[in-house]
Amino acid sequence: MIPLAPGPHKKLIAAGLAAAALIGSGILVARYFAASATDALLEVSEPEPEPTIDFADYDRRLRRLAHVPETAKNTDGLLWPVKAAYPEVGAILPWKRIVAYYGNFYSRGMGVLGEYSEDVMLEKFRKEIAAWEAADPETPVMPAVDYIAIVAQAGAGRDGKYRARMPHTEIDKALAVAEKVNGIVILEVQAGLSDVMTEIKTLEPYLKLPNVHLAIDPEFAMLRRKVRPGLMVGTVDAWEVNAAAEYLAELVRANDLPPKVLVVHRYTRPMVTNAAKIVPLPEVQIVMDMDGWGGMGNKISTYNAYIRPEPVQFTGFKLFYKNDVKWKGSRMLTPKEILDLTPSPSFIQYQ
Repeated sequence: MIPLAPGPHKKLIAAGLAAAALIGSGILVARYFAASATDALLEVSEPEPEPTIDFADYDRRLRRLAHVPETAKNTDGLLWPVKAAYPEVGAILPWKRIVAYYGNFYSRGMGVLGEYSEDVMLEKFRKEIAAWEAADPETPVMPAVDYIAIVAQAGAGRDGKYRARMPHTEIDKALAVAEKVNGIVILEVQAGLSDVMTEIKTLEPYLKLPNVHLAIDPEFAMLRRKVRPGLMVGTVDAWEVNAAAEYLAELVRANDLPPKVLVVHRYTRPMVTNAAKIVPLPEVQIVMDMDGWGGMGNKISTYNAYIRPEPVQFTGFKLFYKNDVKWKGSRMLTPKEILDLTPSPSFIQYQ
């Protein structure tokens, strides 16, 4: 402590020190209250914990799709459920079931998207969504506008690839329709004589969006067949599906997106060769979709012959408003009848 100097200034100096002490105390008090307010603010604005995957619920839902009892502790040796990588946060499946309306806005004959006016189509779509939610209340529906963005065609076109790429205005229309049902968009690729990955990459600006997913239709992938679409059924190999999945996974990682869904259509064994080598990824959920048309028994037989025995990850089932009812006594399968299949499909498509 510095001693006070003698003389007439002693009182003034003492008073100054006292004032300084008071000021210092005020600063300390102000700092205390400011610190307290900051602490309170930090308590209020503390960030919420990062979302995580409920692995137990995921496994439970997969067992439910496979009709495996809850009491079964060991699923080793069973075809279903498939043992694959757990998905990243934000994955759609198996927490929701995708119910899709399919087609192309230019064509009345390629599916319901182009067959009806938008108002009529949406009314029909909402009825199907409600029917599926009623049939399986535990699994909410994710509506999807399944738009054929790369269309196989009989004409060779300028480059001889027998496919037509839809303009951005039409794909934007699919996005707008999906918004009206709070759904997602699936862009279909019918590659013709072009390379599948070449066609997929033309859709990259849309695939970078969080609500846009992808489908490959091997029926119209003709590069290995070396004939134009329509003369025979096309084919893709597992390496092509894996290449598409890796490409989507890179987009997910680079753009901080939720996992993508990759649908692969199939109704014969040669449509997808080496299916056992297809590898689902944490960023990409793969659906093998039975898209054959016919009577009720034929459709179930096709599912049991070409989808059930070669498990990949999730399954799909396609329904045709017209082609499934061409035979006397035939009708479209009901949601309950489809849910009774093993495994229960996670993707339903209406054409």
